[in-house]
Amino acid sequence: MRFGRGIFITFEGLDGCGKTTQLARLAEALSARSLDVVATREPGGSGIGERIRAILLDSRTAGLSSYAELALMFADRAQHVEEVIQPALKMGKIVLCDRYTDSTEAYQGHGRRLGSEVVLNLHRELCRNLWPELTLLLETDTDSAVNRARNRNKTNSSAEGRFEAEDAAFFRRVHRGFETIARRERKRVVRIAPGTIQGVEVEVLKIVDKRFPQLGSRKTKLPAAVGSRA
Repeated sequence: MRFGRGIFITFEGLDGCGKTTQLARLAEALSARSLDVVATREPGGSGIGERIRAILLDSRTAGLSSYAELALMFADRAQHVEEVIQPALKMGKIVLCDRYTDSTEAYQGHGRRLGSEVVLNLHRELCRNLWPELTLLLETDTDSAVNRARNRNKTNSSAEGRFEAEDAAFFRRVHRGFETIARRERKRVVRIAPGTIQGVEVEVLKIVDKRFPQLGSRKTKLPAAVGSRA
């Protein structure tokens, strides 16, 4: 289902895969073409969502049941769709979102073993079945991605480490979840292999230009990041 005439693109992958960096770089490249871009994230992305995010991701949140976690994820998303995503799309803007329902299916559906059906049913009911036109899945080695995410949280003195504290088996299930989604949603989900930040950035822009030629594909200067990984 589509709202308005905007374009909705999501970035997905394990924590530490580089999706947040790549979203910011795509937003910069598209904005340089004088396109109207909204960059947002989940959980969070709205005032109420940020408060929900604090509960969901805080490493000090103990005793939260898997179903309560799922409900909070969709409470955040329903507010986000209503307050941010839908209005932006109606105005013809490009919405770039860091995580969406695919993450919930991977993390709660597969990681928490709640199953895909409950996630997809909630999406249909609470988000009016709004799906992105394009999902960019950044692939990475599971152990490396989680280690980067854990180190990032330590460096930033962040309390958002509740998921990173899960064991390796949890993240293997999440990884398999993303693979299952990618196989099922071949038209929507494009898998991007690991590489340097700059290399992945070029690949992301190439994919977006091919999928949405109406955005114009004139060359945009990309910041150098030689040797860094996405």
